[in-house]
Amino acid sequence: MNDPPPSSPGAAGAPASARQRLVLALDSDDRSTFSVWVRELASEVGVLKVGLESFVRWGHEAVHEAVATAERSGASVFLDLKLHDIPNTVAGAVRAACDLGVRYLTVHAGGGERMMRAACEAAAGRLEVLAVTVLTHLDEEELDRLDLPGSASQRALLWASQARAAGCAGVVCSPLELATLRPRLGEPFLLVTPGIRPAGSDSGDQRRVATPASALRAGADLVVVGRPITRADSPPGVAREIVAEIASVL
Repeated sequence: MNDPPPSSPGAAGAPASARQRLVLALDSDDRSTFSVWVRELASEVGVLKVGLESFVRWGHEAVHEAVATAERSGASVFLDLKLHDIPNTVAGAVRAACDLGVRYLTVHAGGGERMMRAACEAAAGRLEVLAVTVLTHLDEEELDRLDLPGSASQRALLWASQARAAGCAGVVCSPLELATLRPRLGEPFLLVTPGIRPAGSDSGDQRRVATPASALRAGADLVVVGRPITRADSPPGVAREIVAEIASVL
């Protein structure tokens, strides 16, 4: 049986099925590899995430390919650009992204509430704006060097609260911030969590990580997985295992 189609853009809320909660990060510097992942995995995951590297390398072409394949597979596309500029410039970029057919688009919460509000107003319900809080490679030591006072959880909560006030559909946060954010921000407000690694996987360059099940239990709505799937001997098989793990805790 096919999963129900994703809800319309602009309607924040946790996806209904386990598959729809899995976001695949399409991080590659090879165009043919990107296409293979899109073709082979769009039917196994709920969301295809086109990140900054892919967008800079291949632009609209990559997004159009992901959107077309996702539509045929009952998935959607997440354009992860972490826009961070003056409000007028970000609003213009969001309006342009609306024409690409993506469901999710990221801005950086560090741009402030006015910038995030401008992004949401520009989206006008055509896509869901997600605000990135504290990047998952930043730990307390790095934050101290950046002269950002307080813990990662405190900063994530501050920025997430501003994102909700600005009208964002949700935020991107590390698994370690979920327990702080979920009870304070409530629902419907999406918590999207990168740094997800199935048990036994290498954490790579991300320092604040968790398993899919632990992230869902802590309050995540969407979990982002990249290399543990794409670098596996059988990417579709690993994706199915993760979906099964997600289903076990829903």
